[in-house]
Amino acid sequence: MSYTTDFGLYIDGSWRTGEGRDTHSVINPATGETLAELPLATTADLDEALAATAKGFAQWRAVDVNARAAILHKVADHIRERAETIAVLLTTEQGKPIAEARTEVLSCAAQFDYFAEEAKRSYGRVLVRPKGQRAVVLKQPVGPVAAFSPWNFPVNLMCKKMAAALAAGCSIIAKPPEETPASTSAIMQCVIDGGVPGNVAQLVYGVPDMVSRHLIASPIIRKVSFTGSVPVGKHLLKLAADGVKRTTMELGGHAPVLIFDDCDLEKAISLSATTKFRNAGQVCISPTRFYVQEGVYDRFVAGFAARTKQIQVGNGLDAGTVMGPLANARRPSAIAALVEDATSKGANLLTGGSRGNHGFFFTPTVLSDVPLSAKVMDDEPFGPVALMRPFKTLDEAIEQANRLPFGLAAYAFTENARQANLVADALDTGMVGLNSFVISMPDAPFGGVKESGFGSEGGPEGLDSYYVTKAVHQY
Repeated sequence: MSYTTDFGLYIDGSWRTGEGRDTHSVINPATGETLAELPLATTADLDEALAATAKGFAQWRAVDVNARAAILHKVADHIRERAETIAVLLTTEQGKPIAEARTEVLSCAAQFDYFAEEAKRSYGRVLVRPKGQRAVVLKQPVGPVAAFSPWNFPVNLMCKKMAAALAAGCSIIAKPPEETPASTSAIMQCVIDGGVPGNVAQLVYGVPDMVSRHLIASPIIRKVSFTGSVPVGKHLLKLAADGVKRTTMELGGHAPVLIFDDCDLEKAISLSATTKFRNAGQVCISPTRFYVQEGVYDRFVAGFAARTKQIQVGNGLDAGTVMGPLANARRPSAIAALVEDATSKGANLLTGGSRGNHGFFFTPTVLSDVPLSAKVMDDEPFGPVALMRPFKTLDEAIEQANRLPFGLAAYAFTENARQANLVADALDTGMVGLNSFVISMPDAPFGGVKESGFGSEGGPEGLDSYYVTKAVHQY
């Protein structure tokens, strides 16, 4: 299987390719070579997509929920049938190991299957009223949606938004990242082949600021869903405020991990070292700030560093590769600057800390005794860097874990059930993993607090964000 350039904009039921549009170079992060040129949407393209999505919403909301579910199940079937092809495209243009790419693609199918069924359970309620009167509460689709998804999990995060919106009866204009058009277009083809009408689900690429401003300013768009950085999320919130549009924001994190003296140390080391470097650390819920109780600090750090040194870095398509390159040319320099700042302020570099000779590689890096003055303790590295600091007491650990303005995910390893409950209650985050890093499933809400955003994707909560609530009173 090889890379394909069979992609473009999908607007009002047809694919649009170059045709004089500006383009964006798609780069293989493992080699630095240009794979293709992606056509970018013009304002005329966006206006056509907006007009189509308005018509599509009027049609789609009227489709019976069981019929919508059947279509979404067909989409899931197509994704599974084409999973290997899509995974190769994803690895080629994003860099992650092929095994991780397969997992991500299959998670897309799971999202469509889950929301297809969950929409059947979006019940309203009947209120108690005197004889002869009725009052009911209904859930109805919010309207056309503009959905913006990032490059770290490009197909999964696009599908999280698309599956829920379509299940609720909304139309959607998806704007995935320009770095990964082949894999996201391949997913879109599955949506088309599953039977979703062309004016109901549409796909555009373009200059991010221009696209977001144009779509969000339109009165046609009634909901904005965004996954990405905190600064961009704040910018989009300001744009959405002008039209009082509903928003779901899944923004950055800087996840703490609390390792207690009484944990299963070998399990904690093994899971931590494996999870930290998944997708080269380019994960919003990646475990990054490791706070380790003094009694096991030295053993945990030594074991984690030893496991890290064994990680095989290379092209994601090569057998044996455990960690691929970073996704774009900006990331290695950004990570190097953070590591250099930390070591200049007293952190110990135990392993890694260097860039590759080609592509966008950066070696898995472990820093111990990192001072709080280091920038990387405050700024999410979004890369293959693990930070180690010791702590004495539970209160100290919680204080350090909660000290940043972010609150997406946090983790803790302890065999004490009471301590686990106390930690879960005290951590100021939207999600907590206890003795595990597995916190993202289709049936579970995924979202943060504080500057990590608000609202949820996944679970009934994720579906509910695509509904409005209407009360009907009859006398």
